[in-house]
Amino acid sequence: MKSLKKALLYGFFIWLIPFVVAFLIYPVRTSNRLLFESIMPVVLTACVVAFADLYFAKVEKNFFKEGVLLGLLWFAMAVVIDLLMFREGPMKMSFIDYMADIGLTYLIIPVVTMGFGHLNEKKK
Repeated sequence: MKSLKKALLYGFFIWLIPFVVAFLIYPVRTSNRLLFESIMPVVLTACVVAFADLYFAKVEKNFFKEGVLLGLLWFAMAVVIDLLMFREGPMKMSFIDYMADIGLTYLIIPVVTMGFGHLNEKKK
């Protein structure tokens, strides 16, 4: 990876920002679950695009490989941090329920980073 330190920091923010948004709009989750479920992937995607853009600004080669590694790292970080709360923390949820409700949404992350990698490969 070009910068593991930046990748880890950006990955944390990619998890934190949607978490804070979800916390702030939690009443929407109970009153209008479909709206909540529509908002959260948009927030996640916006975060991934913004941080991927920042990260790829310094990448000079192996763009697609970098996109794959970055996406897998950020995906793993988001799932692991979530599981600390959803499996053992205050919001108990089984792994299957977690993946069905939240975890699969995180697949947006590697899709976006691989897209960035692919597009950068085509440009260079």
